[in-house]
Amino acid sequence: MSKPRQTSRRTWVAAWAVLCVVGLVGTAGLKASSAPDPQPNKHVSAECRDLIADIKTQLDKARPEAGNDGILAFSRQQHSAEDCSNELRDFFRNDR
Repeated sequence: MSKPRQTSRRTWVAAWAVLCVVGLVGTAGLKASSAPDPQPNKHVSAECRDLIADIKTQLDKARPEAGNDGILAFSRQQHSAEDCSNELRDFFRNDR
């Protein structure tokens, strides 16, 4: 009966390294292919656009003086005014 051929330690390490690289490349490919689609642009009313533009102007004026410590903004609320809280939240998330 013949002896089974013994595989060297280097061969095992090389095979293990190749399998790891193949796994990492496969994982990266799957993550890239399952990236979420960007959100479609929502319609923002003229009133909210004006409010956001006003806040942006105030932020641009305040940043050189105050640094980047944080700013609190309140939306205007009138009986007939539209609620712009979601648009303001999106604006401040994108501003970071």
